[in-house]
Amino acid sequence: MAAQAPRRQASTLTESRPVPDREPEGAVTGYLFKVIREQIPRTQEELSEELGIDKSTLQGWESGRRPLSSTKAGNLVAMRRKLILLGAPPRLVDMLPTALDADLLLGEILRAEPTKARIDEHPLAGWVLTRDTTHMIGWAVSGVLPGVVAAHSTIPAARRGPVSSSPLLEPALRTRFFQKLRTASDVAEKAGADAALLRRQVWYLASYDRQWDAASWFDGLRRRGVLTATVDGWSPRWAEARSVAAALARQGDPTLMRDFINRSIADHDRAEAANLNYWAHWLGLDSRPQTDDCFMAERDRPVWDASALLRELAVRLDRAVEYTDLYIHSIWALVLFRRSLLDSDPYVARELIRRVRVLLDDGTLSSESRRRLESVYYGLRIGGYDV
Repeated sequence: MAAQAPRRQASTLTESRPVPDREPEGAVTGYLFKVIREQIPRTQEELSEELGIDKSTLQGWESGRRPLSSTKAGNLVAMRRKLILLGAPPRLVDMLPTALDADLLLGEILRAEPTKARIDEHPLAGWVLTRDTTHMIGWAVSGVLPGVVAAHSTIPAARRGPVSSSPLLEPALRTRFFQKLRTASDVAEKAGADAALLRRQVWYLASYDRQWDAASWFDGLRRRGVLTATVDGWSPRWAEARSVAAALARQGDPTLMRDFINRSIADHDRAEAANLNYWAHWLGLDSRPQTDDCFMAERDRPVWDASALLRELAVRLDRAVEYTDLYIHSIWALVLFRRSLLDSDPYVARELIRRVRVLLDDGTLSSESRRRLESVYYGLRIGGYDV
């Protein structure tokens, strides 16, 4: 693998003492609940009184010792409404079910014993993850603060004593988590097409690993020819190649992502559609649950809102870091194939041109990304948004 460039990571909450060495039944949900409480703001005692529960129950939720998943569904719905009425950011409250899902997956992955005969029973084998769930898992195994949490909360003031500053799992659990992923990768390697979804999701989550041998492990997969590099347009292995490129970009090597864009997306109409379909699912704009990757190949009128997708990509364009090339290409494709999008949302167009200017001043863009970005910029100027 090429030498890794210095990484720019999303901001993380200050390191402190980790969650104790135990399976994380409610670590992510509990910490998110604490963040929500501190935005209102309320002490544990104050909030427990307003919710009509024992303080020990609330403390159990926040520590993860008593998972919120054990709360009756009706009570959980009522509590979410109460939190919003008390002034909690609605977007954070809406993330509680996602955090519950992340905790469930964390526990299942830590307990999984994958075999070829039962590969379809692995928690990553039959459900296509979204960004929010993936980032919640990443929060627990790497400490990287999810963007949605960063956007709707403030870092709590430092306190005395051993107070956890994120749901980051204890080192032994993190090591176990990534070892479980590597074991699943070894089993899936021999399972062929039946394990395509498992392989790509294992590899992407493994890219959160910052242990000393993580890059060597990925490099070993590349040398053995296990990692799908690029494919000529859409095929069932296209999604696998996209996830591989994204995983290695997160590890600090953008070359495969750039090659994938130029050889496996550009100039292939079906692959362009697959890329946008995947973005819509990943960002939660296509809310249909997906159990495999076939939805990416859909070419009928999409069920997702193209204007909403452009907005989601545009507002993150200058913060995409390792995925900048993919963001640029996807925005370029949206604008090229749906020229009316810019006129339908002038606010997004103005936000986009501001971020495009920032990136055009960046000397690290690849030649292809710069060409596509200049094309977008020219279209924005022609539309009268260069103000």
